[in-house]
Amino acid sequence: MPSQQTGHAATKVWFITGTSTGLGRALAQEVIADGDRVVATARDPRTLDDLTALAPDRVRTLPLDVTDPTAVRLAVDTAVKDFGRIDVLVNNAGYALRGALEELSENELRRQFDTNVFGALDVTRATLPVLRAQRSGCIVQMSSVGGVLATLGGTAYAGTKFALEGLSEGLAAEVAHLGIHVLIVEPGPFRTDFTSRSVRYAAPLDDYRPALDPAKQQFMAMHGTQPGDPTRAARAIITATHMDKPPLRLPLGANAVDRIRERLQQRLQEVDAVEPLGRPTDFA
Repeated sequence: MPSQQTGHAATKVWFITGTSTGLGRALAQEVIADGDRVVATARDPRTLDDLTALAPDRVRTLPLDVTDPTAVRLAVDTAVKDFGRIDVLVNNAGYALRGALEELSENELRRQFDTNVFGALDVTRATLPVLRAQRSGCIVQMSSVGGVLATLGGTAYAGTKFALEGLSEGLAAEVAHLGIHVLIVEPGPFRTDFTSRSVRYAAPLDDYRPALDPAKQQFMAMHGTQPGDPTRAARAIITATHMDKPPLRLPLGANAVDRIRERLQQRLQEVDAVEPLGRPTDFA
């Protein structure tokens, strides 16, 4: 089992995107409580004033739209200028787009991937030279249960998280010898505004209503009753980053652990079922 540090040898510098609400906000608060330094970003930095008030000497707030590559580079450069380094990058900014694939416009799909995938990649690529020079650091990629299994109404969102998981797994192998770790976090339903403020819906088509309307109603009904505690999630993420060898993936919440385990078992059964068809396709 990976060993875990029992305390800080020195304060770390965290760079967290999407800290205005939700898990990003909870994580920033817990990191500040631990005595570390935080660069907290959001599209509107005025939403972060209360974080600054918690520890003015250890918190920097910056405006950042992760779909703007110029703003990304400026934010990373400012973080390094102010704090001298970045130890933990958390790519948390993102949102959910719900609807059947045919219902989604091209602009909606591209915006979803620009934010959830290319935004995270741009921030990662801007930060990698810093981590590489340090020969240390941890990149936390906020994925989802939706990065392991797709659900009705969540096709586009799952597509972004599946992409992020594959890219992050590949990145982890590339940077391991440089002392850089990658942690893919897979939360289940947590009691944040993800099911309200952080979700957008496509204009519905009648043919898809019988399948998608019940799923939409179930999704909306979760708001305010999700089983996951954001503070406990934040503590789990912090604990994982303190490990000498952080895990590649960290499902958060009983819902996530159970559903991911069930899906992986199903995948094994699917492989076994089609093996007689797929295996004999090599050259004889």
